[in-house]
Amino acid sequence: MSEVVEGAELGATPEKVAAAAGAAAAGAAAAGAAGAATPEAKRKIVNRLRRAHGQLAAVIEAVEGEAHCRDVVQQLSAVTKALDRAGFLVISTALQECLADPDNEDSAKPEELEKLFLSLA
Repeated sequence: MSEVVEGAELGATPEKVAAAAGAAAAGAAAAGAAGAATPEAKRKIVNRLRRAHGQLAAVIEAVEGEAHCRDVVQQLSAVTKALDRAGFLVISTALQECLADPDNEDSAKPEELEKLFLSLA
């Protein structure tokens, strides 16, 4: 079974997971707009997304297997946390790239990054 994030909130809903996934995707767009992330940053982002993917597969398996609702909610909460962390990492990477090259016209603007960051909250 996939890892459960300790301290994860137990009230995660499918809507919250979907919102987190959308925010992570929006953050990925911001990172792309800020320029190519370093190989290390990409590796970290992809690893977090793969972890979330595995956790989501575990949620689906638990629902199909009629697991106890507590177990399903814990796994769903873990997915939400993993997606949130991936989104924050994407935005953090974009911020670092903007600071490194503020004159780059392709960089995401601070206002855009702030909006994306707040969408994860």
